[in-house]
Amino acid sequence: MNTKFDEYLDFPCQFPFKILGLADDRLPDMIVEVLQQHAPGDYSPKVRPSSKGNYHSVSVAVTVTSKEHVETLYLKLGEIELVKYVL
Repeated sequence: MNTKFDEYLDFPCQFPFKILGLADDRLPDMIVEVLQQHAPGDYSPKVRPSSKGNYHSVSVAVTVTSKEHVETLYLKLGEIELVKYVL
């Protein structure tokens, strides 16, 4: 991944992730599990259902330490089976 996060952010910092996935009660727990592996902390994800209820948007702020850390989190969150997009 060739991003420019290091040009725009001063690390460490809080970085907001928005994860869009299938409407499943397990989704927030799966996201927190991945975050705990790569950025241990106390997370309170905010979940918003889509208008038709087929998808959930999960927002969570994570303390990241480097460009590579952000990139790793994008990749690992995207590997969750219920996830469609990581923004």
